[in-house]
Amino acid sequence: MEQRITLITLGVSDLARSKAFYEALGWRGQEVAETVFFQAGGLGLVLWSREKLAADCGLEPGPAYGFGGIALAHNVRSEAEVDALLAKVPEAGGTITKPAAVNEIGFYSSAFTDPDGHAWELAYNPGFPLAEDGTVTLPDFGQ
Repeated sequence: MEQRITLITLGVSDLARSKAFYEALGWRGQEVAETVFFQAGGLGLVLWSREKLAADCGLEPGPAYGFGGIALAHNVRSEAEVDALLAKVPEAGGTITKPAAVNEIGFYSSAFTDPDGHAWELAYNPGFPLAEDGTVTLPDFGQ
C-alpha cells in the first residue's frame, strides 16, 4: 500500500447541520446525492450519513458521541489564526474542548468537536511548516 490518504469520511447525524458548521468555519463544499465533499488540500473531507457510512463499511453504527479514538488536525500559520478560527467554533455549533495555549510539547494548540463530536486539533506549530498550498511537511525526527 502506498503511504497516502485520499478521503476522510465523517459519519454525521444531520447533513445540513454539519455542512453549515464547516461552511461557518470557511470551508466550501459540494453536496451530491446526500453527501458533502470538501477539497482539503490534497485530500477530500466527506460528510455522509452515519448509518450509511457504517453500513458501507459492514459495521453497526455504534454510539454517536464520545471520543472515538481519532482526532483530525488543522494546522495554521500563526497563533492569531488559531485564536480567530477557534472563536468561530461555538458560533458555528461546535464545542471548544481545550482552550488555545502553548502545550507541553511547546507549540500553540487547541481542540474542539464538531456538532457530531468529531475531534479536531487546531494548532500553530512552526516545526511543521506549511507550504503556500497548505501542505504540511513533517520534520525529520532524527531516525
